[in-house]
Amino acid sequence: MRSQRLDPLIKVVQQRQDEAARRVAEREKVVREQQDRLEALRRYADEYAASPGTASISPALLVNRMAFRERLNAAVVQQAGIVDHSRQVSDVERARLLIASRETLVLEKLADSYRAQEAKVEQAKAQRELDEIGGRRARATATAEDAS
Repeated sequence: MRSQRLDPLIKVVQQRQDEAARRVAEREKVVREQQDRLEALRRYADEYAASPGTASISPALLVNRMAFRERLNAAVVQQAGIVDHSRQVSDVERARLLIASRETLVLEKLADSYRAQEAKVEQAKAQRELDEIGGRRARATATAEDAS
């Protein structure tokens, strides 16, 4: 039967879909971790920028402090880029999951259609057999009535 021939293919496509879902979950976890790092960096940069004491420090320390703030801001910008990249990769994986889900759905609908068609053929075959049995009985009854 055609519907049974699709079962191994459906199983393979469902495995691909499961793998795509696993990759999406992993990528979303990475995005969350990267976002958390970005937020921590931003908080630290804000706290560092807001800390008092810049008026009474030496010019050398002030230069060091400003250089550190620049490096900290650069780290924030770099981490924001990493977050954006992670989101893009996650979006790609989500699109792959959507495609895999559609493939699975199409094959399942095709198999259901084949099963419905096969059931219809079996039902028609059973009806023909019942009609044939009923016809034989009617002929047998008519022959018996003619003989009496």
